[in-house]
Amino acid sequence: MRRRTVLATALAAAVAAPGTARAATPGPSVTETSTTRLDAQAVFFVSYDGLVNNNAFQKNGLLTYKGYQYAAWYTSTRNAVVARRALGATGWSTVTLSHQLKSDDSHNVISLGVSRADGRLHLNMDSHSDGFFYVKSAAGLLDNPASTSWTASVFGSVQTTLDGLALTSQFTYPQFVATPEGKLQLSYRVGISGNGRNALAEYDGSTWTALGEWTSSTGTYTSEHGSSTARNMYLHGIDYDVNGRLHAFFTWREQNGAVMCSSGGITNHDTGYVYSTDRGRTWRNDAGTVVGTTGGSDTVAVTDSGLVVDPLNPDHSLMNQESQSTDSAGLPHAIISYVPGRFGQCTTNYVTDRTANGRAFHVRKNSSGTWQKTEIPVVLNSSQRTKLVLDKYDNAYAIFPYGRIAGASKASGYTDWALLYDGSGLNAFGEVVIDELRVKADNVLSFMYQEKSSGTTPSALHVVDFALPA
Repeated sequence: MRRRTVLATALAAAVAAPGTARAATPGPSVTETSTTRLDAQAVFFVSYDGLVNNNAFQKNGLLTYKGYQYAAWYTSTRNAVVARRALGATGWSTVTLSHQLKSDDSHNVISLGVSRADGRLHLNMDSHSDGFFYVKSAAGLLDNPASTSWTASVFGSVQTTLDGLALTSQFTYPQFVATPEGKLQLSYRVGISGNGRNALAEYDGSTWTALGEWTSSTGTYTSEHGSSTARNMYLHGIDYDVNGRLHAFFTWREQNGAVMCSSGGITNHDTGYVYSTDRGRTWRNDAGTVVGTTGGSDTVAVTDSGLVVDPLNPDHSLMNQESQSTDSAGLPHAIISYVPGRFGQCTTNYVTDRTANGRAFHVRKNSSGTWQKTEIPVVLNSSQRTKLVLDKYDNAYAIFPYGRIAGASKASGYTDWALLYDGSGLNAFGEVVIDELRVKADNVLSFMYQEKSSGTTPSALHVVDFALPA
């Protein structure tokens, strides 16, 4: 078993009272504890520089609930597979579903969700600006996992609606998120890249309801090069914090390449932020002004004021759908990445320039309400996405392509970013899929990765676990 331990430097002890010292809060550290294999022969093909089993924008391809971990992927037969294990167990129990991946498109990921109201596992899969496929388990399956069977019989039939609710014929990017009350929401895009809208549906334990669209694709955006009148908002995530506030960081993708300095770049621009205090029914900018109503005529648009928290023009190959999280105080954090201006003011080849000169940045709102941004001193060496995790001490971890891990301490104000794990023993292809819920469940950073391969030769799919500071 590969095992590496890297400890952060000790932090100065905080003085609780004259003459009385309190133990220092631990800084970030990772200790690799185990690696388990999900599949020796998972489907492999490279599309949009990524793999269908390991796209970082999946929410969730891997999740933990009530002492068990769940994973979903496509095997070499192209069948969808869903698996579970007790936390810490070395073996996984698998169920092969009847659905088969319809095309070699890495967007067609599988996302998992849990409806706490009825203990069901939900899967949405295999869509890219077209129809989706949906499966849900029997009620109560996840509530007593040790005493419930894990067989195909506990999953319902594959549907092309949400129990009869047809959302859109142009569906992409399913992301399940549980509300504080235990309802399950589904975030998705209606339309296509460069001309789409974000929307929400909600499951109350018995019925799915379409809440409607909450972003706009219209309005004029003008750069120094030209203008665009259509776009879509790409979410870095959609997450509830400890206080029940719903957060969403985003970038805009313009339809018209005239806004760029070079046709070899990408039209993404600006990092924006909105939040909702009413379970996604209305959306507010950072100042608290309502800028959109879900299902209403006034939705969040590029022309709305107060949305941008980190401005950037379309000439720096800004990544879409990177990562976000919230800390123990409910403050929002995000990872963004692009080619900084010190490497030039015009990227001409999106993949090449990001791989050579791309850098990731930690963007966060501090307790005084000010936005702060810190460059992470790790070369991307990839065009792909980085994920963000916060531990119970609010230390931050950036999980880079190839499974590399960097960390920064809250005590430093997140200024001491350093590489903690180089990922060299994983042989990972690129992006990884994080178990966002497991960190809170048992203080473990767990992610799914697929080994490198070539062409369409299947390769092994794994989950690796790292203990975080106790």
